Amino acid sequence: MAENNERRPQRGPGMGRGMGAGEKAKDFKGTIKKLVAYLANYKIALLMVMIFAAVSTIFNIWGPKILSKAITELFTGLVSKYQGTGGINFDKIGQILLFMLGLYLVSSAFGVMQGWIMSTITQKVTYRMRKEISEKINRMPMNYFESRTTGEVLSRITNDVDTLGQSLNQSITQLITSTFTVIGVIVMMLSISLPMTGISILIVPISLVLILFVVKFSQKHFATQQKYLGIINGQVEETVGGYNIVHLFNDEENALKEFTEQNEVLFKSAWKSQFLSGLMQPIMNFVGNLGYVAVAIIGGIFAYNGSITVGDIQAFIQYVRNLTNPIAQLAQVSNMLQSMAAAAERVFEFLNEEEEAQTVENPVKVGKVSGMVDFDHVHFGYNPDKIIINDFSSHVDPGQTVAIVGPTGAGKTTMVKLLMRFYDVNSGAIKIDGYNIKDFNRADLRENIGMVLQDTWLFKGTIMDNLRYGNLDATDEEVYAAAKAAHVHHFIETLPGGYNMVLNEESSNISQGQKQLLTIARAILADKPILILDEATSSVDTRTEVLIQNAMNNLMAGRTSFVIAHRLSTIKDADKILYMQDGDIKEQGTHEELLAQGGYYAALYNSQFEELAG
Repeated sequence: MAENNERRPQRGPGMGRGMGAGEKAKDFKGTIKKLVAYLANYKIALLMVMIFAAVSTIFNIWGPKILSKAITELFTGLVSKYQGTGGINFDKIGQILLFMLGLYLVSSAFGVMQGWIMSTITQKVTYRMRKEISEKINRMPMNYFESRTTGEVLSRITNDVDTLGQSLNQSITQLITSTFTVIGVIVMMLSISLPMTGISILIVPISLVLILFVVKFSQKHFATQQKYLGIINGQVEETVGGYNIVHLFNDEENALKEFTEQNEVLFKSAWKSQFLSGLMQPIMNFVGNLGYVAVAIIGGIFAYNGSITVGDIQAFIQYVRNLTNPIAQLAQVSNMLQSMAAAAERVFEFLNEEEEAQTVENPVKVGKVSGMVDFDHVHFGYNPDKIIINDFSSHVDPGQTVAIVGPTGAGKTTMVKLLMRFYDVNSGAIKIDGYNIKDFNRADLRENIGMVLQDTWLFKGTIMDNLRYGNLDATDEEVYAAAKAAHVHHFIETLPGGYNMVLNEESSNISQGQKQLLTIARAILADKPILILDEATSSVDTRTEVLIQNAMNNLMAGRTSFVIAHRLSTIKDADKILYMQDGDIKEQGTHEELLAQGGYYAALYNSQFEELAG
């Protein structure tokens, strides 16, 4: 599979994955519009969130005004008692306090309902996005995944969706409550005193200037912090993953030096970002305290003149506090909206990627094919201007075993990818049983092809479940038979739990050769009329390879098999051998015929024989 390596981006040490919180969307407005359109299905629920949040906020804002009446009543009663003209009316104060308690309870109830609805919307949106991304992955062409790292793709369904969900939940709620709080507080302040409101509102521009000043300097440090956090995570992941290699090449010092340099940058950026963001609250407290002093002085003068009551001063001081907090929260919302837009943009970009058609009009319906395959003047290139398969033609009868050999980069694996329709030919045709494979639905085509790759893939689960992956309806006896044919049954029986032993996520509790045997057994169990073996025996020892080869010879009888192999000794009995070089078939024939020709194949075979003899 080396011929495609030049198309894959290489990840060096420290290349992190995922999206940082400091990242900004390229098209903020356009992404927000797409997100609003995406949320159209939840517009009634979002309207309810807005109403409940507004009602909760309004009732909460009303509280200090009600409390001011109780304080005024208490103050008036104390003055009357001191003057000997009356006393404190505790019944009236109790009624006011009970009313205020009811007000706060209603406010809390609406807040809880708003939070419940918003959480439900957020989870439904993230559920839908993950579902759409998962479905999208199954419809995307192979070249997308071969031109990107696995981590880059995974970050869309994990980091980006999580960031979007969290930011969406917090930002919408915070935006609504903060906006209504600012408006409501100003209205209540105006109802108490216009001059005092004017003085208090002067706090707003001062606060905004100070907040924007802090945000301007802290944002770049947050971005650097997030960037280097990803870099360090990637570097640590790669160092730990390649622990043996690092020690083998005595590269510990370089790895530690690289980590130290990156960690130093992370430390400085994290310290600066945290320090600057930590200044926000002291600054707001300072500005707020200035407001309290001004309100106390001016309010005292107005109260002395009889313009307002003592309770109004208390309420006004509370409103000043309630005015500064949502302003700071709105500044935080702007950061969350940027983070949300960046995450949403990456998700929408992924969902809008080009797809490959899964079905065709009037598809071929032949059920299980006989296995006759024709490569008819096939031309193909991963890039249209760089053709790597030139005029490939070959006929394969049902049940024949075809070996494809040649140097690295010759196009061997590319040919089987074309047969599987992971890619489509540029010109020419590949036919199965006389039908162009483009006339099959992709699922129907692949239903007839089994494949064993050099890179094994087993999932976390029991050995039995892994073997049944290619044939979910297989009986236990059929599984045992397939395992015996792959010479892996005895090994499985010796494991703790046997067929019910659970493989871990990396399948590291069994050897590479044993993993390969299990994948071969899985292909045997799948029982497909066309079989592809891409270096399937490369990870097993010579003795096991001989056993598997004998089993494969029996298995492949009656099936059309394509075998890609570097060890030419394993394909001597193939019905046809195709020698490929530079995308072309240079020679084809049986092992004896090609040796007799004394060409490319003979030279390659003799060189391997000499290596073994030496």
